[in-house]
Amino acid sequence: MGKGCLEGCYLRFYKDLVGWGQQKGWSQLGKMFPRGSCGMGVLGGIAAKEGGCSLKDQWVGNGVRGQRCHPTLHPRYLYCGGVSLLLHQAIPLHQLASKYRVWGLQRGVADYMRSHLASESSQGHVVGWYHYAARIGDAALQESCLQFLAWNLSSVLGSAEWASVSVELLLLLLERSDLVLHSELELYTAVEAWLARRQPEDAVAERVLRAIRYPMIAPSQLFRLQTQSAVLVRHYGAVQDLLFQAFQFHSASPLHFAKYFDVNCSMFLPRNYLAPSWGSQWVINNPARDDRSTSFQTQLGPSSHDSGKRVTWNVLFSPRWLPVSLRPVYSDSVSSAIQPVRIEDGRPRLVVTPATSSPDFAGVSFQKTVLVGVRQQGRIFVKHAYSFHQSSDETADFLAHADLQKRTSEYLIDNALHLHIIIKPVYHSLIKVKK
Repeated sequence: MGKGCLEGCYLRFYKDLVGWGQQKGWSQLGKMFPRGSCGMGVLGGIAAKEGGCSLKDQWVGNGVRGQRCHPTLHPRYLYCGGVSLLLHQAIPLHQLASKYRVWGLQRGVADYMRSHLASESSQGHVVGWYHYAARIGDAALQESCLQFLAWNLSSVLGSAEWASVSVELLLLLLERSDLVLHSELELYTAVEAWLARRQPEDAVAERVLRAIRYPMIAPSQLFRLQTQSAVLVRHYGAVQDLLFQAFQFHSASPLHFAKYFDVNCSMFLPRNYLAPSWGSQWVINNPARDDRSTSFQTQLGPSSHDSGKRVTWNVLFSPRWLPVSLRPVYSDSVSSAIQPVRIEDGRPRLVVTPATSSPDFAGVSFQKTVLVGVRQQGRIFVKHAYSFHQSSDETADFLAHADLQKRTSEYLIDNALHLHIIIKPVYHSLIKVKK
């Protein structure tokens, strides 16, 4: 892009900012470009080049009164390549950059949004960014926001941000099996509050309620909801079949239940529940030092028939495990030499296995999900979720970008790796033999 074209883009950008400031208030516009920031310099430089155009004296940024443009300002500010930005400024700035085709600025703001999803804000911002990304068709930003919401849903459910979730976003979240939250009951309670606040049409409310996985809720809690939940009482006819099926699921063994019902559907697939009966947190101090192991217990399954049975799981973590393809090869040939092996060739590995086998395992396999927690700006959130059946070897990217040697690694919190291991029973339909 030529110099004249670049300056023209910024000039149109500047004029629209002035119009926006006149409409919204100069104090609001001043917050976008604090005094001394590169953005203020860009505007001042262009205004000067166009004949000494002055910014309003009322323009205040960070409590400092703005100054009139001086004709001697040089347009070098056009090429400074940076701008100060806060969370609430991202969408307005991205809109302006898109409107005037300032592609570098547009990409920079989008990157800023993707890298600041976990930032602390009083009213929340990820839901708003998702809705904006969906409106403009930014699929990458939309998926980043959706994934962050799914993996950190518990923190969203208890915030003011939850009330701003649209019907479309809510339904997308309810479809997912990778939601990270304490329990399905917590999700139902949040959905109930959302329905009570938003008062959608009956068809929408019933569609939302049918997305709850009622078999994952204990029968005693289901019975309480049937009698005490105003939302469920109102729409009982729309979910009566699901509740009846859930009570049937809890009254028989999964193996017997699978003889009569299809268990290969999302209704019987657990989400990533953080309750102790589903898994355990594991904090590994100085994880690069050596191999570590631990063990914990979970329920056999969510059915009342299995919830009282315990399964012990053994876990082994290796910070520098070498795949077979990288291990040294020994040969009797004189000309052959042992292949050198470096420590850095190893990669992190996690293995989760049951301590014993049991006939109760018939008809079910166990999916293991490992959540990796990191801290950003004082807030802990889930950065990655890996799923496998026995070993992280099944996922090629397990902690692939984690530098566990550095104490300052973003994957470490106070030099410790924070993992949460979740055991999810996956039920299988029985093979019917024709007589």
